[in-house]
Amino acid sequence: MTISSSLNAGVTGLFANASRLATISDNIANSATYGYKRAGTDFSSLVLTESAGSYTAGGVRTQSFREVSGKSTLVGTTNPTDIAVSGVGMLPVSTLTSIEAGALNPPLLLTTTGSFRPDEQGYLTTTSGLVLMGWAANSDGTIPANARDSASGLEPIRVSTGYSAQPTTEIELGVNLPATEAQAAVLAGTPGDTLELPIAYYDTLGASQTLDISFTPTGANDNEWTMEISDAGGVLETLTVTFDDTSGLGGALLSVTPTTNYDTTTGVLSLTLSDGNPLAVDIGAPGDIDNMTQVAAEFAPVGIFRDGAPAGTLVSVEIDQSGMLNAIYDTGFTRTIYQVPLVSVPNTNGLRAESNQTFSVTKESGQFYLWDAGAGPTGEVNGYALEESATDIAAELTQMIQTQRAYSSNAKVIQTVDEMLQETTNLKR
Repeated sequence: MTISSSLNAGVTGLFANASRLATISDNIANSATYGYKRAGTDFSSLVLTESAGSYTAGGVRTQSFREVSGKSTLVGTTNPTDIAVSGVGMLPVSTLTSIEAGALNPPLLLTTTGSFRPDEQGYLTTTSGLVLMGWAANSDGTIPANARDSASGLEPIRVSTGYSAQPTTEIELGVNLPATEAQAAVLAGTPGDTLELPIAYYDTLGASQTLDISFTPTGANDNEWTMEISDAGGVLETLTVTFDDTSGLGGALLSVTPTTNYDTTTGVLSLTLSDGNPLAVDIGAPGDIDNMTQVAAEFAPVGIFRDGAPAGTLVSVEIDQSGMLNAIYDTGFTRTIYQVPLVSVPNTNGLRAESNQTFSVTKESGQFYLWDAGAGPTGEVNGYALEESATDIAAELTQMIQTQRAYSSNAKVIQTVDEMLQETTNLKR
C-alpha cells in the first residue's frame, strides 16, 4: 500500500534530518577551533518504481561531506611559529607518537594551520601532538633537491637550542688610496710608506680573526701600488694594482695583476685562508669606482662589508612567506634550517578528514605534489597567524531551525500515517 510507503518516507526523513543536525552540531561545537573545515549534508530523493494509478513514496537519503577547500580568515598572533596558509596548499604534518616510536615513514597528514612550538625534544609540535614536517637545509642554508611526489625527503622539524656561528665567506673592500703618496714615491724613486688596513672576519668556529691588507706605492708609476693580503698563517696574495688618471675616469681602478685568482669581470679575488676556508674579496672590476679608488684624499676605508657572525645562541625561529624556516641568533645571525613545502592535490574535497583538523590523501583526492610556497597553484605561508574556523554561527543556527521544522514535519507524517492505519483497523469493528 502507498500508505506504508508514506510511513517509510517519513522514517527516512527523520534519519536524514538527524544526520543534518549532527553536522550542524559539529560545526557549532568547533566554531572556535582554528583550521576547522565545515561539515555539511546533501539530501537526494529516492524514487521507487510506480504502478499505474498509484504513487509510492521513496523517501530521502543523505550524503555527508567536508568543505576542505573552503578558506576562512586569518588572525594575527604573537607566536612566530603559528602558521597558516593563505590560498591553495596545505602544511605537511605527522603525529608525534609515530615519530617517537621511530617510524621510518611516519604518516603524512595535511592541515591548513597550526600553532607549533618546540617541545622538550625540540620538535615543532602542536598541543594535539602534530609535528611540522619539512626539508632539512644544508649547512650553508641551501635546500637540496628532493622528490616532489613523495614524502620520503620530509623529516620532522627539530630546532636545536645550542650555539651556532656563520663563517665569513665574502668581504667587500671599499678604500681610498692617497694619490699624493703615490706621486711622492715616484719623485723619491723608491717605494713609499706602507699603509695598513686590518679587517676582522669570523672563522668556522665563530672566533674573530684578522685579515691584514697592506698598500705600498711602488714608486715606479704615479698610479701603481703593491697590495698584499695575509692572515695569521702568512701571505695569501700579492697584487699590483694600477689606477686610471685620465679625464672622466680619474681615480678608478685600471688593472690588477696577476689575474690568476682575480676575475676581471666581477672584480672578485678568490682566496684560500690558512685554515683552508675559501674567502671571496670584492676589490672591484677595472673602471669601477665603488670599491678601491685613488684620489688626492686621505687613506680611508670608505666601505668595508662582510658576512658571517660570531657564535651565538638561538633566540627565535620564524618562517617566511616562501616557507623557509629561519633560526635567529642573539648575534643577529640568521640561518635557514628547513623549508616547509605546501602540499596540493587535484581534488581537495576528496581528502579524508582525520582528528585535529588534519586530512589524509585518498584515491578520490588524487596524488599529492609538494610545491615551494608561492609557486605553481599554491599560496603563501604566514607566520604569526592562524586560520579561523570556517563555521558561520548565524548560518548554522538558521539551518538548525530549518532542520528542526523538517524533523517535526516528518514526525507529523508518521503520526498521520499511524492515525490512518488506526482508522483502517477500526473498519473491522
